[in-house]
This record gives sequence, C-alpha cells and structure tokens, in this order.
Amino acid sequence: MQPATEQDLPRIVAIYNSTVPTRIATADTEEVSVESRQEWFRRHTPGKRPILVERINGEVAAWVSFESFYGRPAYDHTAEISIYIAPEFRRQGLGRKLLKEALDMTPALDIKTIVGYIFSHNEGSMRLFHSFGFEEWGRLPDVAEMDGNEYSLSILGKRINP
Repeated sequence: MQPATEQDLPRIVAIYNSTVPTRIATADTEEVSVESRQEWFRRHTPGKRPILVERINGEVAAWVSFESFYGRPAYDHTAEISIYIAPEFRRQGLGRKLLKEALDMTPALDIKTIVGYIFSHNEGSMRLFHSFGFEEWGRLPDVAEMDGNEYSLSILGKRINP
C-alpha cells in the first residue's frame, strides 16, 4: 500500500460508489461525487490518519483509510478503519492482505485502538475482522433504513498497541 494522492480520488470515489447499490458496506443510498469527498480527503494526513491505496497493474484496486475517532483529544490514539475494494478485485484475499498491512502500520501512526463500523449483515467483512481478533464491542439495532429495510450496525474493536 502507498499513500493516496489527490489524483487517486476519482478512483477512490468510484470504488466507494460501487458499494452503494449493494446496501452492505455503506449507509449512503446515493452515489457521492468527487467534489463532495475532497474535504474528507484533505482531512487525512499521511503520518497520522492516512488514506492508502493498493495498486494492481498500475490501477487502484482498493483503499484503506484511518480516521480520527470522535474528534476529541482523549481519543487521539484511537482510529476508525475503512477498507473498500473494487468489485473486480473482491473475494481474492485482498481484504485480508490490506487489513494485515494496515494493522502492521499502526505503531508508526501512534494508534493503540482500532474500531470499525460494519453492517451486521455484511458477513464477509464481519468474518474478516473477527479473524484478526476484532470483537463486537457494540451493536446498534436497526439504526439504518434503506429501501424499506432496517439494518443493524456492529461496532468492532481491537486493542492493538497497549
């Protein structure tokens, strides 16, 4: 993985948007625009809360982001992680590779605790995170409504660098 550049943002957004119709990986119900994600992109800093991309044959195949948790100083050592993979690269072990690499870099990012917000019905992501020792620290039952269906959100966490 390598740090994302602003030139990668259209592909990052395209990968994210590919998950919108699935109703499995995001609570956005409509695609987002590159313009709407520019401020989000700029809030990330390479040495603290990076966005990283994985390239396959020169093309961005997936991305990982670390975001500050809750935006208060006492939580500086806690980060939220997100992983998104382009449809053509899913189910090939890339999520496992990226999660391992992301966890390996947490000491350099001064992160001690990682949290992930995953739809409870996203079985693949739930299995992936559990296989790395993440535990369900909370569940928000039926907090999301999409297409007339209600979905629960699981909060997974792992203490990694105590």
